[in-house]
Amino acid sequence: MKQEKATGFKEYHRELPQAEPVAKRIKHYKEFTATYNSEQLKQQSSRCMDCGVPFCHSGCPLGNVIPEFNDAVYNEQWQEAYEILASTNNFPEFTGRICPAPCESSCVLNINRPAVAIEAIEKHIIEIAFARGLVKPFLPESRSGKRVAVIGSGPAGMAAAEQLNAAGHSVTIYEKDDAAGGLLRYGIPDFKLEKNVIDRRVTLMEQAGITFKYHAHVGVNVFLSDILHEYEAVVMAGGAMVPRKLDIPGRELNGIHYAMEFLKQQNKRVAGKDPLAHAETESNIVDVELNAKGKHVVIIGSGDTGSDCVGTSIRQGAKSVTQLALMHQPGTDRPLYTPWPEYPDVYRTSSSQEEGCERLFATVSKEFIGDEDGNITGLKVADLHWVFSPDGKRLRSVEKEGTERIIPCDMALISIGFTGPEQLLIDRYDIAKDARGNIVADEVTYKTSYPKVFACGDIRRGQSLVVWAISEGRECARSVDEFLTKETSVLESKDISLETQAFGK
Repeated sequence: MKQEKATGFKEYHRELPQAEPVAKRIKHYKEFTATYNSEQLKQQSSRCMDCGVPFCHSGCPLGNVIPEFNDAVYNEQWQEAYEILASTNNFPEFTGRICPAPCESSCVLNINRPAVAIEAIEKHIIEIAFARGLVKPFLPESRSGKRVAVIGSGPAGMAAAEQLNAAGHSVTIYEKDDAAGGLLRYGIPDFKLEKNVIDRRVTLMEQAGITFKYHAHVGVNVFLSDILHEYEAVVMAGGAMVPRKLDIPGRELNGIHYAMEFLKQQNKRVAGKDPLAHAETESNIVDVELNAKGKHVVIIGSGDTGSDCVGTSIRQGAKSVTQLALMHQPGTDRPLYTPWPEYPDVYRTSSSQEEGCERLFATVSKEFIGDEDGNITGLKVADLHWVFSPDGKRLRSVEKEGTERIIPCDMALISIGFTGPEQLLIDRYDIAKDARGNIVADEVTYKTSYPKVFACGDIRRGQSLVVWAISEGRECARSVDEFLTKETSVLESKDISLETQAFGK
């Protein structure tokens, strides 16, 4: 069904749902973004241009069928909108909240105007579908008799499990923590993703027949050899959780922590759990309660995780929050080296950064400074020049003379990315890995060097986006299904019509 109006992009400006004022939202940990009213939603969906070649499809790792669901939204066909969206995306309630929306960067309208508000529309579709009772557990017509174990309940593992269950296989998910979600559960703050959103989806998966086993750390208190004996296939989807180290003088001082240690504790508090409680199987345990109240907090790292630390520190009552970026400050215009439809390197301000923090760009951390009791009191930093190497192929940094200084710091949070997955399980079973420690798995079949074992998501590709995790989980499930049945029933959405896409619809 085509829109009655195909010129909305000329008549309406891009408008995002309103957020609570900063002064109000920093007093709680709930999501703070409002919803469109029906007229606003209609207007924003009408901005989709019905362009000849919708580049948004290729911009989205899931291949979401965006113009079609925008048409359905404009015409208020909610069942159709939901089915189109769910045919390619298992968890639009996650991506509609925390995806950086590469689809919007590749929107044709974005060549010379603000892109269609695809992410916001996606979130509205799934929430309207839940409110109208359109989202139901998918029960396969029959069971294959084949059993699959999925290790890890992050978005990659959950997507693989849902697809394999839809194909009729019996699926069990092994999760080392006390609840499902991976980084969605204990990495993303509740003010970006409330955990009842995850619980709602887990309930649907359980109703569809998927089993979750918690406090089950494969390689520690559960053995892969036993799983391989019980199941016909195993999907490794454990993520890439090993933080990148910052080995500079003073690292041993008290008050220096990795971002995920800090964020996980706060998510536990919000859930009403003891922030120091942990299972015997957990690694990298922090035995001191982390709280930014009254402290000068310095966050080393400029990515989304660092931004999450900003918002959390502010809500905890930090005296000041400073976020350091190693690279230079980008401009506001799309640079030549990231032309449309690529994701542009431009200056962005997250909702947490809007709430109040000092951002220092092109700044290198040189040394943690402490007092006689071994507590951190400051961070020595310096400014950088970024210049091209003599061959003109690489950027390299040069410290600016005379810029070295110490900034106040009672708590330092290291948020400079992840190096890869935990190595214990990989090494114990001699599974092939690359130089970064990621599991080596075929890019088409997702098969590893170990018989019956597949791998997908961050554990295979390294740290990436939630939308890539879901995509890899879906594609891996297709390969596992083909391995189990010799002819796939989990069809590739990009190759078939909507009526026969995933979930058997």
